[in-house]
Order: sequence, then C-alpha cells, then structure tokens
Amino acid sequence: MSSGIPVEDSCIEAFHELKSKRHVNTVIYRLSDNLETVVLDFKGNLTHDELLKALPAAETRFVVYDLVFATADGSRKDKLVLISWCPEGAEVEQRTAHSTTRNTLRNLLDGVQVYVQTTDLSDLGYEELVSRTC
Repeated sequence: MSSGIPVEDSCIEAFHELKSKRHVNTVIYRLSDNLETVVLDFKGNLTHDELLKALPAAETRFVVYDLVFATADGSRKDKLVLISWCPEGAEVEQRTAHSTTRNTLRNLLDGVQVYVQTTDLSDLGYEELVSRTC
C-alpha cells in the first residue's frame, strides 16, 4: 500500500507533543511549495478565534486542535480534532494534493478523536466543532 505524500518527522513530533505533554493546543501542517511533502507550519497555543484567523483563504492546511468544551452537565472535556482545511480559493493542484494526503495524515496521527472536513470558516465555528464531538 502506498503511503502517499511523505510527512516530515517534525509533523509527527509536534503531534505527539500536543497529544502527550499538552504544552501546545494547536499544530498546523501545510503542503510544501512543490506539493510533495507535508511540513510543519505552526505549533503553539491559539484561541479558537486565533485559529480561524490563522487559516489562509487561498491555501489548504491540516490542523490538529485540542478542543476544550463543557458538556451539558457542566463537566470539562477535550477532544483532539483533525481539521482538513481546503478552501474554495485554493489552486486546483493544491486541493488535489491535499485530498490525496488526507488519509495518510489521518492514519499517522493516532489519537485524533474527531475528523472534520471544511471548505469555509462557517464550518469551523466553536459550537459547530463542539457539536461534531458528540
């Protein structure tokens, strides 16, 4: 089975840091300029609003986000969400490479609890993300 587009080790290391140590809540990946490798774009802490601002209108991204929310009974929960950001404004070549990479990344990022495919910021509203975790 082909593994598709290669993923840099730094991408996996950043994911494991988010998953285990929780010093960061957001990891953003992008395709390299030649669309042949997944590379680390950002690792750090972002609020939900900052995350939305970090997504470019004309480029694809993959985001692993530690979504923290309260349940109906008021208890605090968090889920690791993998967001596939593929906006309409992205070039066709980038969108195609992004879609062929999606499953490779999903298989490599063991521990992601929720997967969300998005093309528009309205798909990433906080309430929308929380509703997808249930």
